[in-house]
Amino acid sequence: MPARRRWLFAGQLGSQFDDGGPVLLIEARSVFGRRPLHRAKAHLILSALRHRAAELGDRAEFHQVERYGDVVRGRTDLEVVDPTSYRARRYVRRIGATVLPSRGFVTSEADFALWAGSRGGRRLLLEDFYRSVRQRTGILMQGETPAGGEWNYDAQNRHSPPKGAVTLGLPDPWWPTEDDIDAGVRADLDRWQAAGLVRLVGADAPRRFAVTEAEANLALDDFIGSRLNDFGPFEDATLTGDWTMAHSLLSAPLNLGLLDPREVVDAVAHEYEAGRAPLASVEGFVRQIIGWRDYIWHLYWHLGEQYTTTNNALGATAPLPREFTELDFAAIEANCLSHAIEGLHEHGWAHHIQRLMVIGNWALQRGYDPAALSAWFADMFVDGTPWVMAANVIGMSQHADGGIVATKPYASGGAYIHSMSDHCGGCRFDPKVRLGEDACPFTAGYWAFLDRTEPVLASNPRLRMPYAALRRLPDRAAVVAQERQRDRL
Repeated sequence: MPARRRWLFAGQLGSQFDDGGPVLLIEARSVFGRRPLHRAKAHLILSALRHRAAELGDRAEFHQVERYGDVVRGRTDLEVVDPTSYRARRYVRRIGATVLPSRGFVTSEADFALWAGSRGGRRLLLEDFYRSVRQRTGILMQGETPAGGEWNYDAQNRHSPPKGAVTLGLPDPWWPTEDDIDAGVRADLDRWQAAGLVRLVGADAPRRFAVTEAEANLALDDFIGSRLNDFGPFEDATLTGDWTMAHSLLSAPLNLGLLDPREVVDAVAHEYEAGRAPLASVEGFVRQIIGWRDYIWHLYWHLGEQYTTTNNALGATAPLPREFTELDFAAIEANCLSHAIEGLHEHGWAHHIQRLMVIGNWALQRGYDPAALSAWFADMFVDGTPWVMAANVIGMSQHADGGIVATKPYASGGAYIHSMSDHCGGCRFDPKVRLGEDACPFTAGYWAFLDRTEPVLASNPRLRMPYAALRRLPDRAAVVAQERQRDRL
């Protein structure tokens, strides 16, 4: 009997998904034409697929077609590692492929099911899951005790950016060198767009993220060598002149399957064990990978396919503005939001505070439709996929699930942004002002958000103080009316 051929999807392009047999790779153009897509994202996926096909040579059967069915329809020789979306999982089962358990995460789906089942109906809290993973794997553990005696060093990782700094002063990150494959991708995207086959937004900038396993390991080594030590303290900080800060830039290659997350956290944990990196930075990074990344992957399956489209606890129905859908940062007056959207336009990426406390906070305050926002995040970010955005956007950022993922909304006024960035100094708005021409739209928007959601959120014990302050606000009605009439971002 001939060997089964392993069909590798775009999130499965590293050696951890390849067991040495014959491989099938398919570039289906229709996948890129479903909705408007960031050009950098389309480029990254196409480049990664084509580079993997070139690496595998004769072992790979590589097709560039309109639809997957043009290649797989009627075939009986295919096997797949369970893919990363409900849509893809239905498809591979419908065509009769042999399905293997998913890979690419530190905790398997079976292990998560056992953990969730052991909770006895209690909430599936991230912190509890994270601790269980460390206990099971021994990562940053000294026997039964967490390294340093504490599970979580988040309190040490909230530094404001250095006063007067333009950048963190770190070396530029490692950047890949484009090659003939990238040139071919660029030409094809130009041709497809001109023909109206795809709708691309964002800049056609040089590729900034790894598309091969070799490139991804160079990026990992560079992060460990030049930015890991500063990652923790400035994890939540933002500077206008430093779009990468001390972040790893590894989310895209991780989500392409180019890095094994266990190998990544082992390499980072070794830096602490060798005395070369502070525990707070190392633990913060490890928590992002074996805690949050695994957690939202498993919640995607645990919460079900309808989670994204049926949860709207705050009744948010406003359409996304043109400035978002076209990434028109120049039309946005608020410095912090303009800067975040500009970075997204230029690179298809923004770090997590820009996503949560600037873009997400703005959308939450203004009641943008959470399902539309989740799809936008998946399409505009190079590391965006449906499984990433479900709990991140619907749950954490927009509180649309009513508290399944986060116990309170991540809403804040301009004071938080002022403390964690340099954006407010040159902005036409004042973060301390809530009413008038120079009223900060985040500060005023925060009070208007509390006013709009009071019937739903007032009973939340974590919002008792903000709602008490809202009820004492002397100009509450004026602020709410002002924000209802605000028509500029």
